[in-house]
Amino acid sequence: MIAIFDYGAGNLRSVQNTLAEIGCEYTLVRDAAGLNAASKIILPGVGHFGQMMRALDELAVRSTILERIAAGVPFLGICLGMQALFERSAEAPEMRGLGLYEGSVQRFPEGARVPHMGWNELAPRPESKLLSGLPRPYVYFAHSYYVPENPRAAATCTYEVKYTAALESGNVYGVQFHPEKSGAVGLQIVGNFLRI
Repeated sequence: MIAIFDYGAGNLRSVQNTLAEIGCEYTLVRDAAGLNAASKIILPGVGHFGQMMRALDELAVRSTILERIAAGVPFLGICLGMQALFERSAEAPEMRGLGLYEGSVQRFPEGARVPHMGWNELAPRPESKLLSGLPRPYVYFAHSYYVPENPRAAATCTYEVKYTAALESGNVYGVQFHPEKSGAVGLQIVGNFLRI
């Protein structure tokens, strides 16, 4: 079962439409039981880091997400769903992230026009599974905070600074952009995740 986690906010309808267009069956889940039944997990995210982490804590799924990842279940975090994998974010320094990876999500430098919104080109690593078959894809972004470039980056993007636009680490995948708003390229990226 493909599970889309619904924490009460975000771009669920667009993600649902993307999976439907690919012809993939999915279930919306809102609790640990739903996550435990999932063969793949998608965590979409739009909005504020602090609000998202509070919602995950109120739904008591923080430890379940980490346990399912540790068990090898393929996980895809979209936008804020990728940022949540890190220890903290400058957007809400008082809130703990999931802490799967060390480091902090940063705000674009002072003077940068934020949010970074619109289409931009990715520079993918050749070995990326998520971006397989997409040599220099253009995708749609909408964000004011970013994950710094790191060894898990499957693709980078440059907007004022070079940052992690997609990550891959074992069974964990993340994208800063919105594949559900990126047309045919986005469909292929989600399809690649589903085929992993």
